[in-house]
Amino acid sequence: MGLFDKMFGVQSKVQEVMSPAEAYAAITLAAIASDGYLADEEVEGFITTLNRMQLFKSYPADVMRRMIDRLFGMLKRDGVGALFNTAKESLPHELQESAFAVATDLVLADGIVTDQERDFLNQLYSALNIPDETAMKIVEVMMIKNRG
Repeated sequence: MGLFDKMFGVQSKVQEVMSPAEAYAAITLAAIASDGYLADEEVEGFITTLNRMQLFKSYPADVMRRMIDRLFGMLKRDGVGALFNTAKESLPHELQESAFAVATDLVLADGIVTDQERDFLNQLYSALNIPDETAMKIVEVMMIKNRG
């Protein structure tokens, strides 16, 4: 049983395959849902952030909507841990630091970091094999960005 299995009580991961973009979105969604609550502002930030990214520029609006609906369905049906476990298997190495940065940004955006969100981010950087120094830089920059 892995870290996320223990944290979220997941016995097995969802047996689905995700595209790299879908895995990226799933990880950021898991981050904002890690405290057990999805505020409207968090969901808006999640969608806005994805829409601004180069990774999703080629996605037509209806494809984005279906992908987001699918991820929310998986989150509701299987929980945060299962969503994350499935996503981390499909996330390419070159997107891992970026996914951690965006997840951190979204968690910090509301100015309140719960213990669950803090634990999630700590376990996220570890699960994605992001070096401590890099993770600390990302968190520091995102804290500066979200001060105002």
